[in-house]
Amino acid sequence: MDFQFSDKVNKLLNEVNEFMEQYVYPNEKVYEQQLSEAPSRWHIPPIIDELKAKAKEKRLWNLFMPDSEYGVGLTNYEFAPLMEIMGRSPFIGPEVFNCSAPDTGNMEVIARYGTEEQKKEWLVPLLEGKIRSAFAMTEPLVASSDARNIESSIVRDGDEYVINGRKWWTSGAPDPRCKVLIFMGKTNPDAPTYEQQSMILVPMDTPGINIVRNLSVYGYDDAPHGHGEVIFDNVRVPASNMLWGEGKGFAIAQGRLGPGRIHHCMRMIGVAERALELMIERAQDRVAFGSALTNKGVIRQWIADSRVEIDQARLLTLKAADMMDKVGNKEAKKEIAMIKVVAPEVATKVIDRAIQVHGGGGVSQEFPLARFWTYARIVRLADGPNEVHRDAIAKQEIKQYNNKSNYLLNH
Repeated sequence: MDFQFSDKVNKLLNEVNEFMEQYVYPNEKVYEQQLSEAPSRWHIPPIIDELKAKAKEKRLWNLFMPDSEYGVGLTNYEFAPLMEIMGRSPFIGPEVFNCSAPDTGNMEVIARYGTEEQKKEWLVPLLEGKIRSAFAMTEPLVASSDARNIESSIVRDGDEYVINGRKWWTSGAPDPRCKVLIFMGKTNPDAPTYEQQSMILVPMDTPGINIVRNLSVYGYDDAPHGHGEVIFDNVRVPASNMLWGEGKGFAIAQGRLGPGRIHHCMRMIGVAERALELMIERAQDRVAFGSALTNKGVIRQWIADSRVEIDQARLLTLKAADMMDKVGNKEAKKEIAMIKVVAPEVATKVIDRAIQVHGGGGVSQEFPLARFWTYARIVRLADGPNEVHRDAIAKQEIKQYNNKSNYLLNH
């Protein structure tokens, strides 16, 4: 793994950093103010479209897309430091550059598995930032950490598929700009286990879709994006909306969740870096018991531990990204699982220390730390809970050990 980035990436790093400093950080409060003054929480603050237009004008757009036909053609390794910088402002930063979830994963799925008609109808407006999307996988009545449990159905009826089920944590579904979602459900419950599920494109204005409620995260509604609980009641879509083919849901999921998980980790590192900076800034400004907080041994230990942990997480993320580029997502699955465990856990620890240094202000709306912490905490569940990833890591380690032992016995 080469720790040096190319001139192309370094140029983009400088440009993204400059854009964040000049436009994004100064407008975080503007965004919150506009949202609070809107007719409802589900109106889009105008500053978002203004910033997106500026980013597009400066060609800092769709940087996540590995295919140069749709983006600038960066590898996972090259994109990692850019997403980290965007992640420093997690609630508006990635969206400004059209690099926010779940749109990034959905765009990659449609680009990779969609037909030309599907790309024209949905991928193009997503790439242009004209619409947003959602991903409907998790269900409230089953343990969706084991995707084999998914019970929603997709049944062929002539030239249409009929969709039934209840989904939740469908992030982005309440967003008024959300025009399409990718739905995962069973097309054939009698097929081999990993060929029962399929994924299909469902326009949000299709009859039978009912957003029952928006789910809060530690009391935050995450408006205007949100997380919907959605009922699909005999929802009919054309058979041509099927992605790749019946029974390909698990295969698509493996392709989608690999980049999605590592993107989460990149953002987590950015959030942790910003929390560390806020911690140091606050500690230097505050005097207690005769000296600045930066002179207190425990604060220095927190700062040192945070730097060590963040750098460890970054190196593991870069290693996973490098492996994805060189050997593919499947072969890099252990490394992806490892960083999916490490990054959000590091972020929650660093943010928690920063909150403690800020005192009462740390848990208030005065600083972004409380929302940072809830975001990092939910990433320990998003795209699979850490316990599932730890189990997968252990299985692969045991398998690797047994293969090595068998080899030594036989030679």
